[in-house]
Amino acid sequence: MLLRLPTSLSEAQRYLAEGAVPVGGATLVWALWQRDGFPEQAMSLRKLPQATLIEREALGAAVLLHQVDDRVPDVLRRAASTVGTGAVRRTATVGGNIVGSTLRCLLPAALVLDARATVLDRDGTYETDLAEVVAKRPLLLGIRWRDPVASGYYKADGEAGGPPPLVVATAVHTDGDGAHRLFVAVRDGYEVVSGTTPCDTGAEEVLRALDRTDLGSLPAEVRDEVRREVTALLDRTTGR
Repeated sequence: MLLRLPTSLSEAQRYLAEGAVPVGGATLVWALWQRDGFPEQAMSLRKLPQATLIEREALGAAVLLHQVDDRVPDVLRRAASTVGTGAVRRTATVGGNIVGSTLRCLLPAALVLDARATVLDRDGTYETDLAEVVAKRPLLLGIRWRDPVASGYYKADGEAGGPPPLVVATAVHTDGDGAHRLFVAVRDGYEVVSGTTPCDTGAEEVLRALDRTDLGSLPAEVRDEVRREVTALLDRTTGR
């Protein structure tokens, strides 16, 4: 197998056209390749500047999970810090987790940041939403978002080999007119559900509004955890 390491977008685009298979830390594909055979060409973005950014409002797809630190919002840092073991986090990448993993541990955090994705195909780069990234699994270069006023992250305890633990991610953003908006995303099993609502009213009104989004279809015990996380975040944000 020939490993391509592009240092420019034009190189990466050319390797894609030649059939190179994108690979991050290979934590998700190595066993499959050993079983089914290795591709002729693979491509890692670890030498591509656009894919290795770590900024307050941007994160590259080739960034290793253990490198995600307090330069990014707390919800995203905490999400990355709870993925797998230390050995996994030193190898797995942001892009591999969001696009390649069935668990998508970082997806709830990215959703509440209202993140947009930059992707690359044979025609060049373009920006899209995370729903398209999950559905079509393009080559992810990175994500960008608006810095939130505050954010929170909860992950339930899980057992090795057991079902994916519950995740509740929350964030409050300021709209252009100065109003505040709450974003909530929940991973329940393998499904990720999200909702958003204005949050300059009382906590109970905010929670009732969330129940009118897709979050209202979640089991009662999950909605109880959402209630706790939202209430705590609103208390920190507004002092109510």
